[in-house]
Amino acid sequence: MTPSNKQSEPAHPAQTLEYPGDESRMQEQPHDEMADYKGSGLLAGKVAFITGADSGIGRAVAVAFAKEGADVAVAYLEEHGDAERTRTLVEAEGRRCLLLPGDLADPQHCRGLVSDVAKEFSRIDILVNNAAFQAPVEEPAELTLEQWQHTFAVNVTAAFLLTQATLAHMPDGGAVINTCSVTGLRGSKSLLDYSATKGALIALTYSLAQALIDRRIRVNAVAPGPVWTPLIPATFGSEKVQSFGTDTPMGRSAHPDEIAPSYVFLASERLSSYYTGEVLAPVGGQTMPG
Repeated sequence: MTPSNKQSEPAHPAQTLEYPGDESRMQEQPHDEMADYKGSGLLAGKVAFITGADSGIGRAVAVAFAKEGADVAVAYLEEHGDAERTRTLVEAEGRRCLLLPGDLADPQHCRGLVSDVAKEFSRIDILVNNAAFQAPVEEPAELTLEQWQHTFAVNVTAAFLLTQATLAHMPDGGAVINTCSVTGLRGSKSLLDYSATKGALIALTYSLAQALIDRRIRVNAVAPGPVWTPLIPATFGSEKVQSFGTDTPMGRSAHPDEIAPSYVFLASERLSSYYTGEVLAPVGGQTMPG
């Protein structure tokens, strides 16, 4: 069921979770299983590698891709129960699913992930760099160098290393999709490092799109506004969680199921063969700069 556009406050339960967030413990479950989505074979026979696909946007994308006919490799940090649920959903569609836990802040792990996926499936047709780290601060003075470096390691460096390694296993005509954010387009006073990484990832998307044009590898991004995922109660205080998304013109946050079709569009050559270096921004009616 499609959520209504206006909700009375509070929008979400005042719950906080230990990072990185266990979806099964959320009082309000995100809609991220694409239950009413009907595939049409747009990705039949393809292999997709998705980071951060244990829950939230990544899970919804993994299930949507499976419903379109793709086998899926899922990278995640340590949320084993959530990842197993994703695998169950993918396999229910008759597709194969490989689970790969570990920390993307480790460059060696990033390269090893790609090798593992290629060994299992022999190729990678679609790469979705979706995993991300965020930790809000009250003021710039609170942001430590260690946090800044970690956020860039997970959100930007890992995306580049995974893309770089994947290219050796990606046929011409493949697709890379980066999960960016509305904060990369307009900034955020409490998510300084996160916003900076998402802006960098948008620039990387533009640059890789130009660099890979001769191989017909399309590189695009999705930059959502507020989306209800485990990351929200795991990184924000209860007051922020309660009002999360109410500042959008639609008056609510999105569910992952509403965002995942953007990834299907960008992954399918049939639908988006003339799209590269583009940023889709499902932001609930917010006006973007520029």
